[in-house]
Amino acid sequence: EVHLVESGGGLVQPGGSLRLSCAASGFTFHNYAMSWVRQAPGKGLEWVSSINTDSSSIRYADSVKGRFTISRDNAKNKLYVQMNSLKPEDTAVYYCAVWWPDSAWPPADRGQGTQVTVSS
Repeated sequence: EVHLVESGGGLVQPGGSLRLSCAASGFTFHNYAMSWVRQAPGKGLEWVSSINTDSSSIRYADSVKGRFTISRDNAKNKLYVQMNSLKPEDTAVYYCAVWWPDSAWPPADRGQGTQVTVSS
């Protein structure tokens, strides 16, 4: 059974940074592409970024390109996203998901999420 646990969220001022982590278990992590998705208050689920199995292919939504950096550590079964220059519109619950952009939406497997609030 896929088990994903996100951490690292919190309250940050505009322009600040956060690093989210996702601990994965219950499946062979290094065999699967992974993604970060988010859901802002009152809005639908939105794709943020994806990384393939060996980190050779990475994609970002236009809204976060140049500010967010996705990475993974297959030895530790962990997924990360470094978020810099945060904006109020980045406020959302962030989820890690077993998903690649050519797969069915929404992702079938994702964690419970971690709240990121960007506010002064």
